Amino acid sequence: MNRTTLSLLAAATALAAVTGIAALTAPAAGDTVTASAPARLPVERTSLLCPAPSVSDVAETTYTSFTPAGTAGGDAEGSAELKKAVAAPAGTETGDDEKDDDKKNGDKKNGGKDTGKDTGKGGKAKKPPAPDAPFAALKEPGKPVAAEASGADAPALVGTATGRLAPGWTAQQTTTVSVGGARGLLGMSCSAPDTNFWFPGASTGESRQDYVHLTNPDDTAAVADIELYGKDGVLKTEVGEGIPVPARSSVPVLLSTLTSEAADNVTVHVTTRSGRVGAVVHAADDKAGSDWLAASADPASRVVLPGIPADATDVRLVVYAPGQDDADLKVQLAGATGTITPAGFETLHVKSGMTAALDLADVTKGEGGSLVLSPVQSGRSTPVVAALRVVRGKGDKQEIAFIPATAPIGSRATVADNRAKGSTLSLTAPGATATVKVTASAGTGGGEPVEKTYTVKAGTTLAFTPPVPEGLKGSYALTVEPRSGGPVHAARTLVLPADGISMFTVQTLPDDRGMVSVPKAKEDLSILAD
Repeated sequence: MNRTTLSLLAAATALAAVTGIAALTAPAAGDTVTASAPARLPVERTSLLCPAPSVSDVAETTYTSFTPAGTAGGDAEGSAELKKAVAAPAGTETGDDEKDDDKKNGDKKNGGKDTGKDTGKGGKAKKPPAPDAPFAALKEPGKPVAAEASGADAPALVGTATGRLAPGWTAQQTTTVSVGGARGLLGMSCSAPDTNFWFPGASTGESRQDYVHLTNPDDTAAVADIELYGKDGVLKTEVGEGIPVPARSSVPVLLSTLTSEAADNVTVHVTTRSGRVGAVVHAADDKAGSDWLAASADPASRVVLPGIPADATDVRLVVYAPGQDDADLKVQLAGATGTITPAGFETLHVKSGMTAALDLADVTKGEGGSLVLSPVQSGRSTPVVAALRVVRGKGDKQEIAFIPATAPIGSRATVADNRAKGSTLSLTAPGATATVKVTASAGTGGGEPVEKTYTVKAGTTLAFTPPVPEGLKGSYALTVEPRSGGPVHAARTLVLPADGISMFTVQTLPDDRGMVSVPKAKEDLSILAD
């Protein structure tokens, strides 16, 4: 057999796998390698990043790690571990120190005094792991594991999953801060590293303290740029460019230090010049507490923002048009019985390169729903990014959360850290009717998985209490898999009452990208014969 020909064919096949080329011709006449329909294979490695959860001494954080059962990776075993990120060197942080800001805002309900210093339940401190020690190490698919940390020293985490634990791996970070300027239930699904993020819904206003957290998972430094856009376009800044993020470290950047302009509604654009980072915004409101603002889905002409709670008292839509054209959008609410156009909020005009906001008040009127944005003119589609700021409660019992636009679930999506009480799952079918399988995993401390199938009618949102594992001990994960019909968007709301306040957080469920398309090659082996 001609070894040179075989090597060339192997290289051609590898190139096809990388570039998606359908057919390649080998050097000799007639020597061809043709790629057939791509195969769907499980990923063999994936990464997740969790920011430092809080700067409050009274913060209590739970990390939950989970991989759905039923998808075997390329390794018989594999691993899934979260490890402590290295603290950024002194002087790396941009803006005022986040911990100092929290002290300035104070534990106001306690006269500015520190309470519960670095102690967990029973007064025993829950210390963060050593730098190289695994945190919430997962052992097998289908069984979530949880770990806890308390106080301001809980670290940012960098995680990698391989083998059978890689496909669909998810990690949830849930933090409760009962008092102070950062009060709230802060929840987020730890995110994958990337090079481009959009965050509509941030603020540089006097009532907000918003930080973008940049976490670098790699062994080399990354360099990031941060751009801010308000209602009139770019907010002038001279310090948002070339922000260094050291290897395997996390850097918080206070948005109000990047510009002298105070703007209530800001879109943040994070890109990297070199390397990759995880990015998420920590938003703290003087009156309504705090939560994480996750990145919006990629710009699209039709976007869905799922999971607005039924009892929302104030909802604000924030939209940004990143292209060269203005966007004219229809604003619709997909509720329990169908899609309606809220009276007085029929359309929204968004100028190119500018941020627009629309106050929708208590738009859900006691019925959970999802917002759907689409072009006013079907022939004119302008991509946008969007997010919702959602408030529940009134007066000094207000609580805030954010819902970014999210893409439909392709094959599967999972959210971890659900409790026996307090979880609501919202499924939205903006097009055709869809059938969806929902699986409640075993609990972190025990229990048997439960599966149920739901039908989501066209143009509606189905908001319901999800199934709970039999004999549940601890928390559990919910996995959502569309089975038939149109696209489905999903979100989970978690409510945990504390000191008379109904704290809440909302996480959307994008596809877990546990499967990838890999071109298959068909070889004409006759050309290899001597």
